[in-house]
Amino acid sequence: MGKLDQVAVAGIGATEFSKNSGRSEIQLAAECVKAALDDAGLTPQDVDGMLTFTIDNNEDVALVRNLGVKALRYASRIPHGGGGSGGSLVHAAGAIVAGLADVVVVWRAMNERSEYRFGQANTGRPAPGGGATNMEWTIPWGAATPACWQSMVSQRYMHEFGVTNRDLAEISILMRKHAVNNPEAFGYQKPISIDDHQNSKWIIEPILRLLDCCQESDGGQAFVLTSLERARDLKQPPVRITAGAQYVPYPVDAITNFYQDDFTDMVTTRGMAQQLYEQSGTGPQDIQVAMLYDHFTPIVLQHLEAWGFCKRGEAMEFIRDGHCELDGSLPVNTHGGLIGEAYIHGLNSAAEAVRQVRGTAINQIAGVEHAAFSSGLTGVIFGRV
Repeated sequence: MGKLDQVAVAGIGATEFSKNSGRSEIQLAAECVKAALDDAGLTPQDVDGMLTFTIDNNEDVALVRNLGVKALRYASRIPHGGGGSGGSLVHAAGAIVAGLADVVVVWRAMNERSEYRFGQANTGRPAPGGGATNMEWTIPWGAATPACWQSMVSQRYMHEFGVTNRDLAEISILMRKHAVNNPEAFGYQKPISIDDHQNSKWIIEPILRLLDCCQESDGGQAFVLTSLERARDLKQPPVRITAGAQYVPYPVDAITNFYQDDFTDMVTTRGMAQQLYEQSGTGPQDIQVAMLYDHFTPIVLQHLEAWGFCKRGEAMEFIRDGHCELDGSLPVNTHGGLIGEAYIHGLNSAAEAVRQVRGTAINQIAGVEHAAFSSGLTGVIFGRV
């Protein structure tokens, strides 16, 4: 049986990230895919696989037509909302290992600020993944937005471990601090202070303020994956898919997680990270940099604990002690994350992990051998070849 570590990211590409792209989502998709192919030194005619995840309005057949893909042998789309960002890369790598395709493009493109907004209640939009979900039991009672769903979970964590909204300001400040040097980021040259955070309006009192929330962004991000053997002969230094995993245990719901036994334990991420470590023979001590899905500040704490970077209930102190700074033991979201750079449903953070392994990031960390990307219930460890 083949292994994912024989697959590599050969190219990454993105559009600009903005609040109003001024063009269609299919154009954004085509632009970012073409940029990723150019980065790899490949053409649309080389592509025979395409994959994305839920809530992307672009279909593979439209991209085939617009890009001039010659023959598509594999196409797929996976669920879980933003949690599917890591999973899309895992499935693409699996398709290559299985021999279903040779060159697979993974993309996400959306006008999530100018056309529609994930952060607002939209009961008319189909449930992520299609069909009935636990959202049927939350939306009618007022829990109609991601901020509501996250606050339900985070409130218990914050109560249990004595974390306040003022403490969360330190996470928001850190993400913006890392974005300050990044010309592609919303937070470019826009640092914030604790006062800025504390004066921003409440979104869900007493858990989340405006500056605890990720950006709402227009833009596209794409990856090109192929075999490690083929990637060695392409334009960029290959970045290995050292391990990839997803984990959805009963009775967890992939979006709201209201049915798990302990809200303070991010069981999906913990199970996913354990699989990654077992696949790769690595542990928390082998990760030099981490890109953690930060759609809201408190989730960063639970990511850190679920991956074993610190003990349960100690993540806030871990951040406060400087471990997640650029010169710390585990720099986090070195591009600014979804809070500081943009919200391209997580994939822009995975791209930063690839840049860190390549050695081409704006805030480059020295000696990166392994970079972690965590999107909740799916994730990837990228490695140097």
